[in-house]
Amino acid sequence: MQGQFIKNVVEAALLAAGRPLSVQLLLELFDERERPAADDVRAALREIEADYEGRGIELKEVASGFRIQVRRAMTDWVSRLWQERPARYSRAMLETLALIAYRQPITRAEIEEVRGVTVNPNIVRTLFERNWIRVVGHREVPGRPELLGTTKEFLDYFGLTSLDDLPTLAALRDMDNLGVQLELGGDDAAPAEMLSDEDVLSETDDDSNEQEREPEEQSNPGLVAQRDDRE
Repeated sequence: MQGQFIKNVVEAALLAAGRPLSVQLLLELFDERERPAADDVRAALREIEADYEGRGIELKEVASGFRIQVRRAMTDWVSRLWQERPARYSRAMLETLALIAYRQPITRAEIEEVRGVTVNPNIVRTLFERNWIRVVGHREVPGRPELLGTTKEFLDYFGLTSLDDLPTLAALRDMDNLGVQLELGGDDAAPAEMLSDEDVLSETDDDSNEQEREPEEQSNPGLVAQRDDRE
């Protein structure tokens, strides 16, 4: 099978899918008798990546596979296609998501211990609805609380291939500077999807519903500088 034909099929599939595709999924697009080798598909992906150099779109590898997306440098212009006010997540949601990402597996009580406030159930529900977090087990203590961790969809959305690609916690100290995409990837890639206001909890909605804990439980507010020793 000619390399150009493989490249055309791969490129067309990535454009049509609207989601990341793994090499295995791309291989399954071809009839079994004419199926190319995995190395041939990877070679096609490398060629597509090279073709997009210097253009407004790029080929990006994330946790679930490969996708074609708008470069981050182009988002100021592309975003004008949508008239909605740019969405921003509240500080409370960003802190909760960051704690789950960096200290997973973690319970809600442990999140509350670090932040010094009760976790708003709306925040956790929104993270579950976006499929950014999941229950990965239960802590073996009375009540067996749920242990929370991130998903592949979380990695895909923020342009990460694995948790090892997360920036250092020091880079996330100034939560007020984090925009809607969090920019966890540290590159110039932008997720293809746009957020609507319905996807966002405003800072007023989040923080007004969170209750302050007693002073003795506020000894460790904010984000921690290292992973939980209890993991």
